[in-house]
Amino acid sequence: MTILIKNIGEFFTGDLARPTAPVKSILIADGKIAAIDPPEQKADKILDAAGGAVMPGLVDGHVHPMLGEWTPAQDTIGWIGNYLHGGTTSMISAGELHVPGIDYDNLTPELVTSLAIVTAATTGRVRWSGVKVYAGTALMVAGMTETHFDRLAAAGVKWVKFLFYPFKDDTTEARNYVAWAHARGMRVKVHTGGVSRSGASVVCGYKILSWLQPDIAAHVSGGPIPMSDEDIDSVVDHTSFALEVCSSGNYRSTSRLVARLIARDQLHRLTLGTDTPGGTGVIPRGMLRNVLYFASMCNLTAGQAVAVATGNTARAHGVDVGILEVGRPADVVVCGSITGSAGSTLGEAIAHGDLPGITHVLIDGEFIVSERSRQTPPPTKRAFFCCCDTGGFEASAV
Repeated sequence: MTILIKNIGEFFTGDLARPTAPVKSILIADGKIAAIDPPEQKADKILDAAGGAVMPGLVDGHVHPMLGEWTPAQDTIGWIGNYLHGGTTSMISAGELHVPGIDYDNLTPELVTSLAIVTAATTGRVRWSGVKVYAGTALMVAGMTETHFDRLAAAGVKWVKFLFYPFKDDTTEARNYVAWAHARGMRVKVHTGGVSRSGASVVCGYKILSWLQPDIAAHVSGGPIPMSDEDIDSVVDHTSFALEVCSSGNYRSTSRLVARLIARDQLHRLTLGTDTPGGTGVIPRGMLRNVLYFASMCNLTAGQAVAVATGNTARAHGVDVGILEVGRPADVVVCGSITGSAGSTLGEAIAHGDLPGITHVLIDGEFIVSERSRQTPPPTKRAFFCCCDTGGFEASAV
């Protein structure tokens, strides 16, 4: 199956080095981007973007899945499908900590290891509503050995996280965990800021991060409580790992963080997530809202904001999505500005903080959402399928 998306008015690449490009069409084959502006405009299916925008599917770098599309944190079913209609095509677990009945005060190495393995083999094994859900993230606790890391690696676990770990003056064990994880190809994330909703986490700021050296510092501007202003400044100035912003955070701290990253020319470190489901709730348009905040209040261009939510976040977590270029997975959102939005383009609307309207979402070249999103108003310029049997193109019902 080949798919051609043509008459693209705005093209967001997902690559921070070149956030937008004057691309008018893309060809998709076998689930991947096969060509950019192909000279031959033929395909099994043709979608006319009608001058609208195309961007990579959003990558939510901080979710808390548990059992498929049910979240015990909010007793909600179907949340992943709702996020899909908000433009999210990939999501990465930051730990499956909302198991009903779990005792945060009595977590053992065996329990956290087994929980990650079971989740990877269940929720992480299949796609939910078509979304790529990378589930099975192990939560580090004291007393783990290399054998636990061996078991996690054998089960395909790719991420570990410090959340309930009791950081102490002796840093040997925590350093070993990072080394053992890296030796097995795992990425390390750490909860930062004040205590989590569970109340069982510890405060983590620059002092710990400076020696722990994780791959990603989670929700540095709040999840829900941010690091201090001084710690945010020090983390930007004196470390090099990825820094995550989440929907659960503090807007003031987020603005400070982004401003300092821009001033230090380190925007490539910024990543994005929602930190949901949890106390913040279920937010189908959470990633979009973060993009709009970055563009309208934090001095990022629309293209930069989209790149943070796609390519930046994917790269930090080691997944091959989030950028629209030849050979990459065809995870694509077709969208546009909504009637009444500021400006005349989607980029101008995003810069003003206005929500995009989504018509189609593709994951690995398959149309998962067609006609229109159930989570956004329709865009003024609505994409439509074309008849590709003849030289002329006719709009089909959408």
